[in-house]
Amino acid sequence: MSSTEYIRPTDGDDAEQTGRSHAHGHQHEHGHVDRHGHVDGHGHAHAHAHAEVEPYPWTDAKRYLWLLGLIPAAGLFLSLPLVAGFNAIGWGIAATVSWYLLPVLVYVAVPLGDYRIGVDGENPPDEVMDRLEADPYYRWCTYLYLPFQYGALILACYLWSADDLSWLGYDGGLGIAASIGVAWSVAITGGIGINTAHELGHKIAGSEKWLSKVALATTGYGHFFIEHNRGHHARVATPEDPASSRFGESFWRFLPRSVWGSLRSAWALESERLGRQGKGPWTLRNDNLNAWLMTVVLFGALIAIFGWQVAPWLIVQAIFGFSLLEVVNYLEHYGLLRQKTAAGRYQRCRPEHSWNSDHLVTNIFLYHLQRHSDHHANPMRRYQVLRSFDEAPQLPSGYAGMMIVAYIPPLWRKVMDKRVLAHYDGDITRANIQPSKREKILARYGTAVPSGGGSEGAATVVADTDIVPAQVSPTGEYVCPNCGNHYTESAGLPREGFPPGTPWSAIPETWSCSDCGVRDKVDFLPVL
Repeated sequence: MSSTEYIRPTDGDDAEQTGRSHAHGHQHEHGHVDRHGHVDGHGHAHAHAHAEVEPYPWTDAKRYLWLLGLIPAAGLFLSLPLVAGFNAIGWGIAATVSWYLLPVLVYVAVPLGDYRIGVDGENPPDEVMDRLEADPYYRWCTYLYLPFQYGALILACYLWSADDLSWLGYDGGLGIAASIGVAWSVAITGGIGINTAHELGHKIAGSEKWLSKVALATTGYGHFFIEHNRGHHARVATPEDPASSRFGESFWRFLPRSVWGSLRSAWALESERLGRQGKGPWTLRNDNLNAWLMTVVLFGALIAIFGWQVAPWLIVQAIFGFSLLEVVNYLEHYGLLRQKTAAGRYQRCRPEHSWNSDHLVTNIFLYHLQRHSDHHANPMRRYQVLRSFDEAPQLPSGYAGMMIVAYIPPLWRKVMDKRVLAHYDGDITRANIQPSKREKILARYGTAVPSGGGSEGAATVVADTDIVPAQVSPTGEYVCPNCGNHYTESAGLPREGFPPGTPWSAIPETWSCSDCGVRDKVDFLPVL
């Protein structure tokens, strides 16, 4: 299919569709919602639900390129014919190097592709957003990653444990160099699999949330499903977020802080949710425990089949796999800070709070993760409709190339610190600064250190334009203006610990939307 025929409303005012606002990214800031989904008062007025439509031809130039995202999942399989071929002609060193095909692809070929091809620059037009998001083809591009991911891990275990690999040209089993190459390759597969889990875990469908946990099982990072959605998205670009790196913080210092901080956060979030139900955390209803159990069962089955010799390799590939996620976390929000409002809450996450990159090649391999500002504004939006914002801060290269820079702290500081400083117009006090280096950094950039030598300094306060005036819904229904999630007093939210009949006034003020995680109770609009 070279062109996909989408639709557009014949009435120009119908660019804003009824239903969940995330389809177009319109976020209703004030007013109320009627029972048909229309916003009145100070919000946007939605158009008619049954507008006539006419064909709107538009070609998604990347439609079939998304299949290239399966290459990291199939990387180990792609090495097999190269290994067998080189061994057959007596090129043993080349055969060993062939096990490193996927690392070379990720750390060399993709950055070079970003450099040669450059940025994408194309956003889907408003007229096609709903239909493009609903197209099941794009979902299957992510679903297909999982069987290859698991197949690669099973193949790796076989290769690590086999003592007769004559079909690959070996006299016996793999040597240590080849085994490391296999581990590195399958770790990359699992690490990029976390990004697949990220795409799936943000969706409403229970089946996709379950597949997200399945994708996370190979790296033992099941708690990411909890912490990312309900922790990181709520606290992003603040000192409280373990997954937001700070100005002056190296990746190697960030890595343990993010790993352990995210784990603690995920456990606390689930403990709080279960506590509202009157339950303790030690139950399989704890999504951390049931996700980790998947890893225990998976690794246990692989050890039972292939023997204990695969256990160290499973641990190595898991650690390197989730470190791949963490280096991406490191570069996504480095030094960026949401300011506090007069009401004491952080301002809503905006495009300027994420580092973006629209380099095409990495975008294809990471499902548009680099369009990170749009993702944080609309976390439930599917990857194919994420858009690039000109006003968002931009990285000088794609995420693949920037990962290499992040591994080398002096190089990272040389490339990125000046960009953070420029982003804040030379006022480094507006950045998220590593506390242990705050005084040194303030002195270096010519900013007076606060009297008393306090590590935090004076907080910048911005006008609070996000608060929705408190209103009571006569219907007992309230809706999240970001994702359309409804809270109905008569039904409650039992999974969140709010039984049927729980009034809106009894919901804790600290509660965030259970679907998108980016809007607080105070943001919900009453349904009239």
